Amino acid sequence: MSLLQKSRMKASARQQINIRGVKDGVLQLPQNRYRLVLEASAVNFELKSEDEQDALIETYESFLNSLPCRIQILVRIRELDMDKYLSNLDDQYSRETDAIYRNQIKHYSSFVEGLVASKKILSRQFYVVLPYDSRTNDFDSAKEQLTLNADLVAKGLARLGMHSRRLGSLEVLDLFHSFYNPAQAKVQPLSGRVAQLITSSYIRKGEQ
Repeated sequence: MSLLQKSRMKASARQQINIRGVKDGVLQLPQNRYRLVLEASAVNFELKSEDEQDALIETYESFLNSLPCRIQILVRIRELDMDKYLSNLDDQYSRETDAIYRNQIKHYSSFVEGLVASKKILSRQFYVVLPYDSRTNDFDSAKEQLTLNADLVAKGLARLGMHSRRLGSLEVLDLFHSFYNPAQAKVQPLSGRVAQLITSSYIRKGEQ
């Protein structure tokens, strides 16, 4: 592949992503648009009793009606990196001196290896994206409003029995990284230095 082709691919990817950068966990988009991302836990609706399900539905309706802004709900299904997990088990096995625990680790590791060989191990992650569009380039005001909205949404999720937390800047960029480079993200997650370079690159692009 020529350098020109690589350059065009990078330009195309940036046009699709179309972000200016991330600061204090707030995603900065062109035209004074901002986004904040909450990661939320799940609720196993099927395991609830009928009365609990009805109560949960009513609470969810109330949550939707009380939203301070529109939201986007994002569900990510990803294959777990079991190679790293198995490597950690090998490290524990080599450090363990008790024969009983060594035997338990060995059997458990063999069980996991057999499980991975027969099917993929998937994880589900749930995110709530909060928007804020401003008429001016005032990041501090946008951040303040998003923080207020995030607190209200978090309280609403808590009433549903769901825990939530704000993603930091590196986590937001890593979310994009996993979307556009899933294979690379699995073996090489973003570091703080790489995230800084990506952010500065997008900011320069947006200011051109």
